[in-house]
Amino acid sequence: MSTSTIANIDVELNNEGFFVDPDQWTVDMVSELALREGIEELTDAHWQVIRFMRSEYLAKGTGPTVRVLGKTSGVSIKELYQLFPKGPAKVAAKIAGIPKPRGCI
Repeated sequence: MSTSTIANIDVELNNEGFFVDPDQWTVDMVSELALREGIEELTDAHWQVIRFMRSEYLAKGTGPTVRVLGKTSGVSIKELYQLFPKGPAKVAAKIAGIPKPRGCI
């Protein structure tokens, strides 16, 4: 684990860069977290996925897999890979400040 400063707040990240405590996440961190993942501009579709990831985590205690994300977020799997080319569920989870979803490598 390591401490990282994001949007002027010190947060604990695990060795893969996921938040240890999702309650430390704030909306103000999103653009900086996205930049760390190579996403320079966040579209409405990015935000839709990020909000969906957080709501699923808060409701179920885990983030959705890519398959579930593509079926229930309102964004197609094809578009998910365009928005988050390095892996939709994994990258969106990092940006949303939640743990890595099951099934992510």
